Amino acid sequence: MNIKKILTDYKKKIKLIKKLNKFYYEKSKPLVSDGEYDELKKEILILEKNNNFLKSKESPSEIVGFKPSKNFKKVSHRVQMLSLANAFHEEDLINFEKKITNYLSKDKNFQIHYSAEPKIDGISASLTYKNGNFERGLSRGDGKEGEDITLNLATIKDIPKKISDKDFPKDIDIRGEVFIQNSDFENFKEKFANPRNAASGSLRQKNPKDTEKIPLNFIAYTFGFEQGLKPKKQSDYLKKLDEWGFKINPLNKTISGIKNLIQNYNEVEQQRANLDFDIDGIVYKVNDFELQKRLGNVANAPRWAIAHKFSSNKAISKILDIDIQIGRTGALTPVAKIKPINIGGVLVSNATLHNEDEINRKDIRIGDTVTIERAGDVIPHILSVDFKKRSNSSSKFIFPNKCPSCGSKTVKEFNKVTKKNDAVRRCSSEGYYCDKISIEKLKHFVSKEAFNIDGLGKKIIEGFWKLKLIKFPQDIFKLDYKKIEKLEGWGSLSVENLKYSINQKKDISLERFIFALGIRHIGLENAKLLSKHFTSFMNFQNLSKTKNYEDLLNIDGIGETQVSSIKSFFANQINIKVLDELGKILVIKNVMATQQNGLLKNKSFLVTGKLNGISRAEVKSLIEENSGITVSTVSKKLNYLIIGEKPTRRKLENAKELNIKIINQDEFLKMLNKTS
Repeated sequence: MNIKKILTDYKKKIKLIKKLNKFYYEKSKPLVSDGEYDELKKEILILEKNNNFLKSKESPSEIVGFKPSKNFKKVSHRVQMLSLANAFHEEDLINFEKKITNYLSKDKNFQIHYSAEPKIDGISASLTYKNGNFERGLSRGDGKEGEDITLNLATIKDIPKKISDKDFPKDIDIRGEVFIQNSDFENFKEKFANPRNAASGSLRQKNPKDTEKIPLNFIAYTFGFEQGLKPKKQSDYLKKLDEWGFKINPLNKTISGIKNLIQNYNEVEQQRANLDFDIDGIVYKVNDFELQKRLGNVANAPRWAIAHKFSSNKAISKILDIDIQIGRTGALTPVAKIKPINIGGVLVSNATLHNEDEINRKDIRIGDTVTIERAGDVIPHILSVDFKKRSNSSSKFIFPNKCPSCGSKTVKEFNKVTKKNDAVRRCSSEGYYCDKISIEKLKHFVSKEAFNIDGLGKKIIEGFWKLKLIKFPQDIFKLDYKKIEKLEGWGSLSVENLKYSINQKKDISLERFIFALGIRHIGLENAKLLSKHFTSFMNFQNLSKTKNYEDLLNIDGIGETQVSSIKSFFANQINIKVLDELGKILVIKNVMATQQNGLLKNKSFLVTGKLNGISRAEVKSLIEENSGITVSTVSKKLNYLIIGEKPTRRKLENAKELNIKIINQDEFLKMLNKTS
């Protein structure tokens, strides 16, 4: 196929998918089945992958989800609507509970009670009540802000408009799920693709009277902002919701013990076919609100809740090829190119093979007939091989010992913790020497949680790279816009929009800047910890000169693995140059202390020994929240040594020699006006 024909075919498909998106998202009237839509989307992505000159803002590679409707005003949630981590196996639940008990510093016999709530596959909504009156309703949106759909939500009979109960909070955001029952959906299946789509489309109607025609339901299950909420447990809160006039899930239960959670999970899963609404798993929440508060959140998910997804979908296909993809950290990831197969309504043509060890363990080869598993919404993977159908001419897959991109040697690094070589094989080149790594680093640099530059998606990065418009991050802020304007698919307006988007992102927080650099083992949470430690870009940049890497070990949450990665980053001269260039272009904001005059201001602490009912992580958090400092060694800089059961003798003796004040847990808590 020649270039002209490829372009014509591509534009035709883009025009079609744009039309389908408009009818699906804005009008909630799908023109094709999910399978047909997925097939078209796949064809576009394959065209783009095979032809780097193809790009469009309407491409599924650039558009994620759907744009907020222009019909509704965006409003910030008073408390962010968090997402949930997923569990698929009993082991996931065991690890989940273990993390909770470790954080709370409880022994294995500590009993945790969970509120087990079936997860309805609907549309999340947040309802604001003030003095008992329903005042505003928001969609989930991106979790931070949603669409104001108050008038449409007001048409739902399940949502009380006035609550006169004396114990109802003065001000609260009641949260739950909007859905349509399967039996009711039968009357609307010609208009909507599925019950969830029907609920979504109904809530986004311009005219509330159109929403009112759809028999929508609302089940409440949690809250956001609150003022005057009396229940101390999730189970008690659910009972109150019922008393206040809200519908709650009839299958909610309070359960303790992993085995009992599994038993309930199996029982509910068997009931799925008999329910009149779609559920895709069970959400487990630590029942005690005080424990929830102590556990807090990790990034965008709570530590105290997890979604246990129901059984995965499986299908049989054939491996056509095995492709090696290279990530920004140099990791070589094998991907099976399979004969496209529909799994749970999604057309699957790729399946992850994880790593070299996984391929060898399962003896996966090109040409094999395999069982593909798609667990929840995660990437499909190979579950097993049908050896009976293997060809006699089949040969073992040999993992490359040289990087397919730059030719550098591939290595398996030794893990000091496990005392074994890592399962992942990596390209040994550093910095921006490997083209594939460089491209992935640039994609990460402009990603949503990093610089989040609108109009500069993955495909555009690849296109600009191929045209040698960018090679390093600083090149993004020095683009030749005149040259871009002459490119196919670009014009003066689109170029001006891109220029505006890039210029808007020249101001950035230190934590997002550090995250954007793509340093291995430094995710967003670690970037936050580092930004608080350095407080300014200059301090961070000067690490290449001071080489005070050992000081980083004093940061709670930063270990030797992270320090080693940071050290490697600053040992590379190209990275130093990148930092220098970006420092001249960007305004990287300093970190302001959240509590500058706390009770522990200018005091340093070190914990040794086991504490009672509180973990070291929580103690360190309390110290930092109150302007104190935590250190990892006994020195003259240390003010207080907090001792628990069986403290380290050497630390205790060193503290006595240096006349450092030694306190126990109760004395420490008294400093914070707390008691244990």
